[in-house]
Amino acid sequence: MVPATTTRVEQNTDDAINDRIRRQTQRNIAYFAGLGSREINRRLEELDREWDVERTLEANAASLSLLSLGLGAIVNRRFFLVPAFVGGFLLQHAIQGWCPPLPVLRRLGIRTAKEIDAERYALKALRGDFKNLPEQEQGLRQGDVEHILEAATR
Repeated sequence: MVPATTTRVEQNTDDAINDRIRRQTQRNIAYFAGLGSREINRRLEELDREWDVERTLEANAASLSLLSLGLGAIVNRRFFLVPAFVGGFLLQHAIQGWCPPLPVLRRLGIRTAKEIDAERYALKALRGDFKNLPEQEQGLRQGDVEHILEAATR
């Protein structure tokens, strides 16, 4: 069975590492909650630049593949095997949510997009972005929809 995209990395990460990442996120939220809107805004900008585990895997795989192709052309043709392994690892990650570099990246504290978003939305809630949003479930006006979407994506 193929795991859900939003949970596959956490499901394939040791519980202790997931807990450590979760506790660090909680510490971040608690810290910035006491600093006010200016620092929350700064932290939200940092979160926008934070690389998630998917992006990190992709960049590392692409770098390793390109390097190996160059080495294969210049040094030894056996280096051409490396991109095949890297491609296999990426396919395995896409299907299962696990590949050999993943445990190392998670131990380094690299978070999933979902984990980064959890901190982002908690800080937005602290900043007050979700105050004054319409509570009705049906019949939202276009302006209400735009206000809700702006609060979520700002």
